[in-house]
Amino acid sequence: MTAGQNRIPVNLDYAASTPMRAEALLAQRKYDDSELAGVNPNSLHSLGRKAAARLEVARREIARSFGAHVRPSEIVLTNGGTEANQLALLGLAEGARQRDRKRGRVIVSAIEHDSILDNLPLLRAAGFTVDLVQPCRAGYIEPAALVELLGDDVALVSIMVANNETGVVQPIRELAAATHTVGALFHTDAIQGYLHIPLDVTELGVDAMSVAAHKIGGPVASGALYLKSRTPLRPRIFGGGQEAGRRAGTQDLRTQLAFAAAASSLTPHVAQERAKLQALSDKLYATLTAHQRIHATMGDYAQADRLPGMVSIYVDGMDSEELIVKLDAAGFEVSAGSACSSGSMDPSHVLSAMGIGREQALGALRISFDDRVNPDDLDEFAQTLLSIAGAA
Repeated sequence: MTAGQNRIPVNLDYAASTPMRAEALLAQRKYDDSELAGVNPNSLHSLGRKAAARLEVARREIARSFGAHVRPSEIVLTNGGTEANQLALLGLAEGARQRDRKRGRVIVSAIEHDSILDNLPLLRAAGFTVDLVQPCRAGYIEPAALVELLGDDVALVSIMVANNETGVVQPIRELAAATHTVGALFHTDAIQGYLHIPLDVTELGVDAMSVAAHKIGGPVASGALYLKSRTPLRPRIFGGGQEAGRRAGTQDLRTQLAFAAAASSLTPHVAQERAKLQALSDKLYATLTAHQRIHATMGDYAQADRLPGMVSIYVDGMDSEELIVKLDAAGFEVSAGSACSSGSMDPSHVLSAMGIGREQALGALRISFDDRVNPDDLDEFAQTLLSIAGAA
């Protein structure tokens, strides 16, 4: 019997998805036991009006998690982060072009999540040209690199808050400000960074921001798009007029209540939890990179602005699949990068864009956790990985 079979598996893949928090589970149970269970919040009868009122309470709570000055009307509830990203990418580009016909170009970073990159063919099919802005070796987009691509023909720039594979945080405030100098819209995919680092859409100066509930201990298939007032948007889903005509389809009150409960429980403590998790990830980086074969993907991790609960490394001479299988056998669950691309044998597009060679990129691991992690598990994981790297 292996060591991994003697213990409960330790999930260190929270960047992919997280267990639901007690507050979210309680919100769902209360809904299931209430008179509003199964009620359509768009119905005109009394229960429908009560459900609509409760949905607006949830919307208000979610709005507060985007910043103190965000209006509930600026929140579009969606069926997850992927939908929020697609709505923003395609809807904002179309909206900007409808307002100014010369704006036929979109800029995104080369390190975006597939929910952005895989929709670029749809933009091109709609008549847009698309430019990719490349990251520096440390994994972030330098404002000067974006400025070189900007012009008065740009409709939209979309650059994520923090990369879902490396955890590197992008200089969103500077990137958004540069974008606005040419009159273009700026969207940021905050799905990985939301409520893990302080994010206020007003301070960031963005026009739109996507989030997903399941990354913070909320339910799967629940998300939201912040859309600044008077920002032009062409809807992608039609047939019902819900969400002020911006996203048709009956809202799932149950999941949005759970989303709001998770967000409300985390919002007041983001800075405090960030400091605690930063110390844990710093310790893990230091322990692992002391081994001559293990390297931080962004180079000097101590100087990098990064998510506190994510550690991104590669191991010389070993591939991700071998590492994941051996760690799994020892009772630790990690990923090679984005869980959405876990079946691919190609090197990560993120690491390739950062200038990391193919062989090194194929040995990448992402270790991720949140405030519920047991520090002793991280220590044991580190010793296990060091043993695997040393034995190879």
